Amino acid sequence: MGMETETLRWFQLVADGVTVTEVSQTETVSQPAVSRALARLERDVGAPLLRREGRVLRLTHAGATFKQHVDAVLHHLDDGLAAVQQILDPETGTVTIAFQPSLGTWLVPDLVSSFRALHPQVRLDLRTKTDETVPEVGAGSVVDVELSTLRPPPGPEHPRWRSLVAEPLRLLVGPRHRLADADAVALEEVADEPFVMIRHTSLLRRHCEQLCTEAGFSPDIAFVADDLPTLRGYVAAGLGVAVAPTLWGGSVAAPVSGLHVLGLTDRGATRDVGLSWAPRRRMLPAAELFREHALDRARAEALPRPVNRG
Repeated sequence: MGMETETLRWFQLVADGVTVTEVSQTETVSQPAVSRALARLERDVGAPLLRREGRVLRLTHAGATFKQHVDAVLHHLDDGLAAVQQILDPETGTVTIAFQPSLGTWLVPDLVSSFRALHPQVRLDLRTKTDETVPEVGAGSVVDVELSTLRPPPGPEHPRWRSLVAEPLRLLVGPRHRLADADAVALEEVADEPFVMIRHTSLLRRHCEQLCTEAGFSPDIAFVADDLPTLRGYVAAGLGVAVAPTLWGGSVAAPVSGLHVLGLTDRGATRDVGLSWAPRRRMLPAAELFREHALDRARAEALPRPVNRG
């Protein structure tokens, strides 16, 4: 079966909504040549892959099934071509990095700036996670590595995960709170108070609820915040107490007037921040450089350290 890569790419484009005319213009070939190539592909496959609806081509059921495999084949082919290019010049690749929003103020800037100082020609594609409870790395994902507190379950089919640093969690209280002058408290001391929690798609929400359960109570959630800056603002306004990462040069971020940050004596009041990657997806040289850079900085204890509370 003599399917040409060029024809598969044209089929992929048409299946994704690009017209035959647009394909011919982009690829600088005649429109009849594209149509003949697609017809020849259907003969090779042995089933209709596209059907016309007015002026638009739509996938048939067979076409939709076939396209899933075409996408995978072309993805692997492009990875292979990129791998060869990076072997010839490993300093010119691209690394796609997904990360939790709360790590974007201290960990990501540190790793990116220190990595670029060593490898200035490597391009970094940074992507903020919207749902922290779902891993971004996987066999079919474009993400190379992920910075997250989500520890995957063990097993060869799951992403690999290595701890980089343990980040303490603190209790945030407002300006006139009865515990505002305390240095450290147990979470049970605020069991009867309203809580400000982060949204459900945040791993911090899951961790905070688990800490409350272990302290013997279910939190009364008065307000839900989409991000840490909003959460801090709600607490500073006296709308409730909250549990959040400690001050890592900004993970709780710049001081907010009236906000008090207290230590937590509860066991488990930390979160492990780690790096994960897919074992079944070949990591290209540039991505390997970044992974080893992050692990090396963790081993050398060169990552940002907590600053004093206040």
